[in-house]
Amino acid sequence: MFSFAAATSMVRKSPPQNFDIPKHRGGLGNAHDIMKRISYSGGLQIKANPHDPTEKQWKRHSSMDLGSGVLSEDDNLSLGRIPVQERVFRQKFSIRSYEIGADRTATIVTIMNYLQETSLNHVKQKGLLSDDFGSTPEMRNKNLFWVITKMQVSVVRYPIWDSVVQVETWVTALGKIGMRRDWLIYDCKAGEILARATSTWVMMNKVTRKLSKFPDEVLAEIQPYFVDTPPLIVDDSRKLAKPDESTAIRVRNGLTPTFIDLDLNQHVNNVKYVNLILESTPQSVMEDYELAGITLEYRKECMMNSVLQSLTSSVDSNHEGSNEPGYVDFQHLVRFADGGGDIVKGRTTWKPKYGNLS
Repeated sequence: MFSFAAATSMVRKSPPQNFDIPKHRGGLGNAHDIMKRISYSGGLQIKANPHDPTEKQWKRHSSMDLGSGVLSEDDNLSLGRIPVQERVFRQKFSIRSYEIGADRTATIVTIMNYLQETSLNHVKQKGLLSDDFGSTPEMRNKNLFWVITKMQVSVVRYPIWDSVVQVETWVTALGKIGMRRDWLIYDCKAGEILARATSTWVMMNKVTRKLSKFPDEVLAEIQPYFVDTPPLIVDDSRKLAKPDESTAIRVRNGLTPTFIDLDLNQHVNNVKYVNLILESTPQSVMEDYELAGITLEYRKECMMNSVLQSLTSSVDSNHEGSNEPGYVDFQHLVRFADGGGDIVKGRTTWKPKYGNLS
């Protein structure tokens, strides 16, 4: 929803943290359970590999009553509710018919839209959303706005039509110029974790287009809502190679964002870049495989009527590809067709669809 910039390299990387997640039958639990477990044990890390079959067995802790999964009149679908003294935002969504794809399940775009919606509703509920959607009130006073630099999403299972999911999200400080936002998505009826995601954000000056440290006034405004936890997905530090026309297995030229692709700041919405990446993903892959993980690094802003090129190349399983049998990996690049630079780089991991396992 917000603008992007080539600021990823300027964010201080956190050192790897060697925490383990317990594999007991009770499973991961919800975000509140995670916070309690961290406070008692000193840390927790959920594995970055989305393909570990043991992860599919994680269940929401039995003490958390999600009910039948049927929405009642008491459920607030337009704005999630935060229990007093908690810094975790929760919101339920019913999967609509227009949010499912050819596989009769919600699409990755639906998942990304839920992440975006809960982020905005979180800051709105806390009174930290100014008119331009990219700043808190104090940030707006100082010509500052948030810039997303990296997004990682891991999907265990896509929800089906008419099911109800709950999204939980919270934020953590990253040094003096950034923050991290994490999400967990649950199936309300089964109690299973469906997906998790993590993102990196930095603060930028609207006038100078340079990164900014947290001014004291802004820090005082947002610090009360930070949760001190490790990321839900370990940072994928593998370098995202740039496909070119000589190495790409598929290239789509002449892609042009239109007015309906813009956000309130007149930039192409960050979720739209997923569609641009999929434009050059081979159709056979989308028909026979399911997207299990995606990493996006945002480089430049994109406006309406820009002419873009989308490229996809395969990743050799012997060279930083997935270690899971049958899984395939791809590198992606969306760039300006006129040589104006890279807009977003990406990496996707796909698993065989049910019935296509060999």
